[in-house]
Amino acid sequence: MNKVFKRMDKLLLITSIILMIIGVVSIYSASSVYSVLSKGEDSNHYLVRQCLFIGAAFIFSLIFIFKLKLYKKKGIVYALLVFIIIALFGLPYGGITVNNARSWYSLGFFNFQPSEFAKPILILFMAAFYDKLIENKERRWYMYLIPFVVAGIIALMVYKQPDLGGAIIIALLVTLIFFSIPYNKFIRRRNNAIVGGAILVVAILALVVGPHVLSEYQLKRFEFTAPCTRYTESTGYQVCNGQIAIKNGGLTGLGFGNSTQKYLYLPEAHTDFIFPIICEEIGILGGIAVLALYLLMLYSILRIAKDASNVYDSIIAYGTFIYLTIHILVNLLGVTASMPLTGVPLPLLSYGGSFNICVIALLFVCQRIAMDSKKAKIKENIKKL
Repeated sequence: MNKVFKRMDKLLLITSIILMIIGVVSIYSASSVYSVLSKGEDSNHYLVRQCLFIGAAFIFSLIFIFKLKLYKKKGIVYALLVFIIIALFGLPYGGITVNNARSWYSLGFFNFQPSEFAKPILILFMAAFYDKLIENKERRWYMYLIPFVVAGIIALMVYKQPDLGGAIIIALLVTLIFFSIPYNKFIRRRNNAIVGGAILVVAILALVVGPHVLSEYQLKRFEFTAPCTRYTESTGYQVCNGQIAIKNGGLTGLGFGNSTQKYLYLPEAHTDFIFPIICEEIGILGGIAVLALYLLMLYSILRIAKDASNVYDSIIAYGTFIYLTIHILVNLLGVTASMPLTGVPLPLLSYGGSFNICVIALLFVCQRIAMDSKKAKIKENIKKL
């Protein structure tokens, strides 16, 4: 065990644990009132469930990632991809509706959200797929675009739930990972031009056709500036209360448990709007400290990606970096009215089962990659002796 700890990335380990602790404490504070007044549950209800999610994610990751390293088995990765596509197809028939979206399967003790699991599975799929192409020195340019077809099918099914924000995040994740893949520069130039042109076409179509195909609810999401001027409207109420929470906290905050906005002003503040509650209770300085922890965590993952001993591991680590960065930016920009609100949770801080399990699993994968890279480097140094 001591040998395992020595090879782990200490910065990633420390920042992840601190963020998880802050998340658990903040979820308890933000959800206690909501749990009693809105759900008729014990004040510890969401705290206990979050701890169970984290515990389950740790046990799963320790066994299947650390011990068995199943993420390395490409056959399992492809099987997971097929499973998640089938699960997404089945949502209209067996899924449950929450907040106007049919995105979950009720498993009794846990609501399984296929769209959240689709993101890390797509990261693993792209790593397996491109690793094989690079290993075989594939010269057919169109082969490198196949993951876009797969991701397009998944994004379309997520959009139909309806979850426009989730579909956009999946498309963005796959595109950014694609641009990070190291392969033949001549094929890469052509494919970059094709993907860039496709992005331009999609952007133009979205501007022209978007207002005619999006629902009234989705279009209202684009009314995000000056939310407090629309306090009585659905497009302004929640974000405005988030801004009030941040302003209430000032520099040093009102103290743990002293948030006023959690008293049902911010609906389900323990999920997407956990950051304003954190700022209200520990202040803007505390919020900046949380952002600094995120930056350190992302830096450590980026370093792991650069030091990875093979292409497969490198793509997974880069994918994890992109995945976490997208969620952090989209959440923070949304709750501060800098972009449309999409309902994206904050990694390790927001309450949620599917999302937190995915985040913790990917962090374990990155730790395993860091350990394997150090082991490979030691072997390489020994050979040079």
